[in-house]
Amino acid sequence: MPRPPIPERQPIGDAFTGAVIEIGAAQALAHTVPEMATVVHQGAMIARYGVRYLGKAQFSIVPGLIAIDYGTMLTGEEAWEFLFRHSNLYPRAEVFGYRSDGRDDMMTVKTLDLAQPVEVLVYASAEATTPIAKPTALIALDSEAELLAPRLLESLPRFSSAAKWQEQMPPNDG
Repeated sequence: MPRPPIPERQPIGDAFTGAVIEIGAAQALAHTVPEMATVVHQGAMIARYGVRYLGKAQFSIVPGLIAIDYGTMLTGEEAWEFLFRHSNLYPRAEVFGYRSDGRDDMMTVKTLDLAQPVEVLVYASAEATTPIAKPTALIALDSEAELLAPRLLESLPRFSSAAKWQEQMPPNDG
């Protein structure tokens, strides 16, 4: 009996239209560009979510395909849900994807830190494998936030303005 073909990777992602802004060394997603911010990228982009490595929090992997025991393959939302809801039953399951620095990688579930918050990574297009930004905040009014993907809202702290975001930033030592 022939094996089914390996499916194409399908990392989850949420469309975002606006800008990636930078103030100091911190980056945020914003619908409108504040005066004091530097624009890293503007227009349509894709926000994806990286799962941090256990013991190496500077790296994360954006799951595109998960291989479970006995040849079961999961992609997209199904893979994401499995990873956070059922992967404890399959610690040797393999997660294939692109690392937060754009490199192709494979990790087993047991080497991922599922207790840490996911890392939001921004890509210029759905085909891109290297992120253009790693925002740590979202700047959006309530009316703008209503239009955003729930996963994006859950993954980034939201502020109503760049000034409110800056109030929460640690002071510069320099």
